[in-house]
Amino acid sequence: MSDDANAPPANGPPAAPPADGPRAVVGLGELLWDEFPADGGGTTRRPGGAPANVAFQCHQLGLSGRALSRVGDDADGRDLVSFLAEKGLPTDLIQTDPDLPTGRVSVTHGADGPEYVIHQPVAWDALEATDAGREEIAGAAAICFGSLAQRDFRSLTAIRELISGRPQRVRAVFDVNLRQNFFTADLLRESLKRANVLKLNEAEVPVVARLLDLPAEPGEFLLQAADRWRLDAACVTRGPDGCRVLKAGDDPVNVPAEPVQVADTVGAGDAFTAGLIFALLADADAERCGRFANAVGGLVASRGGAMPELRAEFAALKAKHGFA
Repeated sequence: MSDDANAPPANGPPAAPPADGPRAVVGLGELLWDEFPADGGGTTRRPGGAPANVAFQCHQLGLSGRALSRVGDDADGRDLVSFLAEKGLPTDLIQTDPDLPTGRVSVTHGADGPEYVIHQPVAWDALEATDAGREEIAGAAAICFGSLAQRDFRSLTAIRELISGRPQRVRAVFDVNLRQNFFTADLLRESLKRANVLKLNEAEVPVVARLLDLPAEPGEFLLQAADRWRLDAACVTRGPDGCRVLKAGDDPVNVPAEPVQVADTVGAGDAFTAGLIFALLADADAERCGRFANAVGGLVASRGGAMPELRAEFAALKAKHGFA
């Protein structure tokens, strides 16, 4: 399918939804098992996948998180669907592939953070654009997608079609999420054409800057990316140092993070994205967006796994930051 047939809606700041307006956030892309080395040998596993993580944390924050993905017709896939259902997330947008297995990622903890081996081909590589997906996105407040689930032409085509066909008021959040060699300059460029919001971490900035001819200094990177693709918000995360957030028409704001006792950073960046989406939907300013997103990401980093149960803690965070 050509890009002309999937021309993205014009970028620019969509209006914030009213309090009684759309509150659904669709995580579009990979849903998988993260597998970790277990004490004493073997492996242990936890549900993961960046867009699914974002949907899960949005759900815990009080939005209607939905994962739009594809699993295999196998025990691993059924276990993932059961896990999300037990947590209260709708699972009707999770497709079942008759041939490909459910996604798996082997995670180890290196000196510079988590290291990943992402197995392929898997079910979400064959993600399809369905009428149910189109309908859900049309009624959503935001959709979050990344680069990884676009590594296969089938899923790339489906993701572009679903994002390009959304109403303009639906925010498209591109959480870059560079993994292994599963990205190109064209993939990044086409994703940004379809996005309203960009989020990436500081290690990804020089890589994206080189591929897209942008400055490597994070502040200038945000300014030029926002101007070139008419983004209404853009953010670079900086781990324990917080983040840098830009909203359209303003300069980037440095927002420090409060220190936390880190247990596991897997999924912390996705939780940050969920917090950022929540704050943007509340029409918060850049500094408030950054502070709340830092707090959500930090809380998840203080726990184990990408999808810890934190509803009570998130309710307290929302009250602390004036979102209750």
